[in-house]
Amino acid sequence: QVQLVESGGGLVQPGGSLRLSCAASGIIFSRTDMGWYRQAPGKEREFVASIISGVIANYADSVKGRFTISRVVAKNTVYLQMNSLKPEDTAVYYCYAQPRGSDKKYWGQGTLVTVSS
Repeated sequence: QVQLVESGGGLVQPGGSLRLSCAASGIIFSRTDMGWYRQAPGKEREFVASIISGVIANYADSVKGRFTISRVVAKNTVYLQMNSLKPEDTAVYYCYAQPRGSDKKYWGQGTLVTVSS
């Protein structure tokens, strides 16, 4: 059974930083592409970042240069380092895992990030 558990969300002031973590179990981590989406109140879920084949990072234009995705295979964990946060980054952030060669995405429960003064 695939399980993704996010952590690290919270309240931060504009310009601040947070690091989100997503711990995965029930998958072959080294053969799984992973990433993050977010959903702001009243908006659709949108892509934030992904890490493909463990080395290729992709980012939404809105977060390029501010967010960094990484993973530690030994910990089965993917991270999202978020710097220079803006109020418009406020959202529930969801981790996903997609086994390579499959169209299926597994999702975590989400973690809330609030950027406000």
